[in-house]
Amino acid sequence: MKIDYHTHHARCGHAEGSLEDYVKRGIGIGLDHIGLSDHMPLIHVDPASYYPGMAMPMDELPRYVEEAFALKEKYKGVIEVRVGLEGDYIEGYEEEIERIVRGYPWDYVIGSVHFLGEWDITDYRQTDGWKSRDPMAVYEQYYDAVCKAAATGFYDVIGHIDVIKRFGVQPGGDVTHLEDMALAAAAKAGVAIELNASGLRMPCAEMFPSRRMLAKARELGIPVTLGSDAHQPERLGQYLDEARAALKDAGYAQLATFEGRRRILVDF
Repeated sequence: MKIDYHTHHARCGHAEGSLEDYVKRGIGIGLDHIGLSDHMPLIHVDPASYYPGMAMPMDELPRYVEEAFALKEKYKGVIEVRVGLEGDYIEGYEEEIERIVRGYPWDYVIGSVHFLGEWDITDYRQTDGWKSRDPMAVYEQYYDAVCKAAATGFYDVIGHIDVIKRFGVQPGGDVTHLEDMALAAAAKAGVAIELNASGLRMPCAEMFPSRRMLAKARELGIPVTLGSDAHQPERLGQYLDEARAALKDAGYAQLATFEGRRRILVDF
């Protein structure tokens, strides 16, 4: 079973290719499932005055859903298309997030922490934010947000659970307890995590999560799905062979797939 459940598209403003480009690419590389999972519209900052190209405009959300479900029907029997959303968790905006998550018939929703307040810790344009902050305090705030995201019940998957390491900024002390706290929160909430292979092309040069965290997730019985986090069609499936090997090394024999917010474990 070959799957890729984390993809982005031109509609979000910082990716390339149409939804159908990704579906066709998925067919070309032999995927069994492709998940369409564009970014949730911005809800806590003004899109007109914030950094450009962060997410689809709110009025594009229903068009995205309509197009994605049309592709699911069009390619039925050729490739399994799953319609998802990467739904940011932003503390204090739970009601707004819930309206979006509950308002559409998603197959799955990825819960990711990108924002700590108005600072997007994953945006290469905002890395100066680290200069005025204590890295350990940032890590603590980040992992606290991940735990709160898991506890909401909004999400099926916690996305790139240790993405805080993306730009290679490390606090002086050990953060194992913070990583394990986040994994314990995912286990308690009964959500899956993803093995997001895109970290291999980032400054951290390591998948999200790390091999240590992946082994701990297996120990805790947390299901895992796979994603390339592709922002260009040609990157669909990138590094997923390495990701599958890492899953097997950690003791996983099944992947989490989704339809209609129902998790289905499949052998790989």
